[in-house]
Amino acid sequence: MILRRSLLALGAVATLALAGCGGDSASKGASDTITFSILSTEDAQNMESYWTPILADMEKQTGMKVKPFFSSNYSALIEAMRFKQTDLGWFSNQSGLEAVRRSNGEVFARTFDPSGTDGYTSVIIVPANSKIRTIDDLFKCDRTLNFGMGDKKSTSGTLAPMTYVFIPAGKKPETCFKTVLTANHQANLFAVAAGRLDAATNNSTAIRLNAQRGEGQAEKIRVIWESPTLPEDPIVWRKDLDPAVKEKLRQFFLTYGQGDGPEAARQRANLEALSIGGFLPADDTHLLMVREMEATETLLLAREGADQTKIAAAEKDLAAIRAERVTAAAKAGAAPAVPAQ
Repeated sequence: MILRRSLLALGAVATLALAGCGGDSASKGASDTITFSILSTEDAQNMESYWTPILADMEKQTGMKVKPFFSSNYSALIEAMRFKQTDLGWFSNQSGLEAVRRSNGEVFARTFDPSGTDGYTSVIIVPANSKIRTIDDLFKCDRTLNFGMGDKKSTSGTLAPMTYVFIPAGKKPETCFKTVLTANHQANLFAVAAGRLDAATNNSTAIRLNAQRGEGQAEKIRVIWESPTLPEDPIVWRKDLDPAVKEKLRQFFLTYGQGDGPEAARQRANLEALSIGGFLPADDTHLLMVREMEATETLLLAREGADQTKIAAAEKDLAAIRAERVTAAAKAGAAPAVPAQ
């Protein structure tokens, strides 16, 4: 509980700090300064060290001052963009979707993984020596286990496990477990590895990065469930940014780490510390899979409540989103991703 309060306090302090600095650079004509928000999936100090050289390169290439805004609180990122206190940011898929819906956001790029695997997975982890071997073991629901969830707006930390595991099984974390704590991926990984949590949600990228950095926690946990492949993270900007500023940012992201030579290699090394291989052009259709997951969750809950009106509405919404995703995939010349079930 102390950990949860600390993380929430971090997001609140960051939001207050932004509010105090005057916010809306675009409306005040300060187009030479932009604020880039960064989702802190781990310790904010670590994230700052990884992003500092990338933001310095962004300043150099665009000719604009770039101010970072770090927060482990997804809602703080969404609200900061909504109130024009940030201009663009690195989001998860679900928080990016909320930024598009509520904060006049627009997807213009997305990350890809340096391993060549296009996507990542949500996982549920337990200590390596745990007697919990399967989801069925986890779902005894005798309120003896301590469980860790991600932020409410985390795709891999909450939406995916709820959509693919808890709701289909008719289980609710709050009634299943002794305690349910909310934290970022790094905190949950460390807590499970140390035995402070019996199980927690996480994702394949966080675990791989921990192993690559030799931090030691990845070898102390075991994965008991893995989701279908999820889309990589979107980069979202405010629609009302100056078109000239947008073009400078677009050029930076789509060329960063690309090509040959020592400079491109240096840039790729900066990105690899975050398990990012580079950036590809994207638009709001990138969020169709997470919209489908949301619609699937809504349908499953409607079926659980046996409300025929809600079931019919949810089925209609889900069918429309699936059709939209198939159309978008055909337009892009790619096969549609595995649908949520």
